[in-house]
Amino acid sequence: MADPEPQKLLGLLALAAGLAMVLSHNVWSGGALPVVVTVIGWIILARGVVLLLLTPDAVARLFDAFRFADLFYLYAGIALLLGLYLTWEGFRRRA
Repeated sequence: MADPEPQKLLGLLALAAGLAMVLSHNVWSGGALPVVVTVIGWIILARGVVLLLLTPDAVARLFDAFRFADLFYLYAGIALLLGLYLTWEGFRRRA
């Protein structure tokens, strides 16, 4: 059995970050950018809750079910594209 302490700490930090995003930016209209930020906040919040509630073995089985080891580059590519989109939109000059 894995050590649960790092998982619980990561879950607590993700819960705090996701809750802060959801409470301060729960916007479901106004274009793609606000909706993407809101969805990311909800995903981070859900991840924090899952990490806090599940055992380390259950989290390992969940990661195996999503095939993170096999599809690492796909998941990393999605995160990179999402980060590039948010960076581009965040620094784009508005008329």
